[in-house]
Amino acid sequence: MNRPGSKNIYYGWFIVATTFFVIMVTMGARNGVGVFVLPMSEEFGWSRSLISFAGALGILVNGISQPFLGNAYDKIGGRKLILWGVVAIGLMVTLLSLTFHFLYFLLIFGVFMAIAMSAGSITTGAALVSKWFQRKRGTAISITSAGASVGGLILVPFTTYLIILIDWRLTWIVLGLMILLLVFPVAFLMLRNHPEEMGLLPDGEEESADGRSTRPQRAVGPLEVDEWRHAFRTPPMWQLCATYFVCGFTTLIMAFHFVPNAVEEGFSKGTAASAFGLLSAMNTVGVLVVGPLADKWGNKNLLGFVYAIRSLGYVCLVFLPGQWGLWFFAVVGGSSWIATVPLTTALTADVYGLKRVGTLTGMVFLSHQVGGSIGIQFGGIMRDLTGSYDVPFIVAGILLVFASIISFSIQERRYSVRYRPVDPANASPSG
Repeated sequence: MNRPGSKNIYYGWFIVATTFFVIMVTMGARNGVGVFVLPMSEEFGWSRSLISFAGALGILVNGISQPFLGNAYDKIGGRKLILWGVVAIGLMVTLLSLTFHFLYFLLIFGVFMAIAMSAGSITTGAALVSKWFQRKRGTAISITSAGASVGGLILVPFTTYLIILIDWRLTWIVLGLMILLLVFPVAFLMLRNHPEEMGLLPDGEEESADGRSTRPQRAVGPLEVDEWRHAFRTPPMWQLCATYFVCGFTTLIMAFHFVPNAVEEGFSKGTAASAFGLLSAMNTVGVLVVGPLADKWGNKNLLGFVYAIRSLGYVCLVFLPGQWGLWFFAVVGGSSWIATVPLTTALTADVYGLKRVGTLTGMVFLSHQVGGSIGIQFGGIMRDLTGSYDVPFIVAGILLVFASIISFSIQERRYSVRYRPVDPANASPSG
C-alpha cells in the first residue's frame, strides 16, 4: 500500500502534521479555560478557589485516566483512541455552553472532558508518532508537541476576543464545533497506527534492492520491558515521574492563573492575552529546538537545562517590576513550556522500549497531572488567602531547581537504547 502525496515525503510526517493539528485545537480549547475564569466567576459569583477546584479536579482525573487509556492504546491502537477522544472533547466543549451551576461545570469540565482529553492528548499523539520514527524520534515528537503551544498562541487570544465580541457561552459552542467539524474529519482521513499498515518502515527506511530484508534491526536496551510494572523497579522511571510532577505543577498553574494574575496586576485583558500568546509563541520555538538537539546530543541534559530556564522565568515574574516581569516570563518561561514533552517521552521510549509505550507514557503523564492538579488548587487557595500569586509562583521556582538537578542525574548513557550497539543475537525488529 502506497502513501498519498509526494513519493519523496515519508508518510510519518503526515502523521506528525495530523497529530499536531489535533493537539493544537483540542488542547488550545482546553487551555483557554483561563480566559473563561473571570466572566464565569462574575456571572455565577464563584470564588477563585472554587473554580480552581474544577480545574484541579480535571487535571487529576485526566492524569488518573491516562494510564488506563494508555493501556487501551497498546491494545487497540492510537487511531481509534484519538478519534473517540476528539468526538468526546468536541461534545464536552459544546456542553460547557449550558453551564448553569458549579456542579454541572465540575462534572463536564472536571470529569468527562478530562477523561476525553486523555484519549486525544499530547501524550497519546506522542506515543503514536514514536511508532513511526526511530532515528528522528525527538524531532518528530517535538513538532507534534508544538501543537499545544501553537494552540495557545492562536486560540487563547482568539477565545479572549470572541468572548468580548459575543459572550462566553457562544464561545464554547464555536470551539466545540471547530473540534467536531474540522479536527475529526482530518484525523479520520489521515491517522494510521504504525508504518507497517502502509507497507513502510520507521523513518522511511528502504528495503534492500534484493527485497529480502524486512526492516532494520535495533538494539535492545537493558531496561526494556514487556510489562509496564517492571519499569517501576528501576531508578529512571521514578526520576522521570518526579520531574514531570514538577513540570505539571509549574505549567498548569500558569495555564489556569496567568491571565487572572496579569489582570489583577493592572494589565488589561487584551494585554494579558497577548502576553500568554507570546508565551505560547516562545514555547513553540523552544519545543521545536529541543527535538533536533535531543536527536543529536541526548535528552537528559537538555531536560535539566529546560527546567533551570523555567525556574529563571518564575524568578523574573515575581521580582522584576511592572511589565518587565510579565513579558520576561513570557519569553524565558515560555521557551521551556512544552519543551519537556519530547524529551520526557523520547527518554521513556528509549529506556523502556515501545511494547508498552502507551501505558508507560500514561503513567509518567499521571505524575504530571497530579502535580498540575495540586498546582492549580494551590495557586487559587494562596491567592484567596494572601491576595496575590507571589507565594505559589515562588514555590514553583524552587521546585524547578530540584527538577533540574534530578534530570541531570538520570543515567541516560547507561540505560538508553540509543547508546547501545546492535547485537544480532538480541536485536529486535524496529517499530
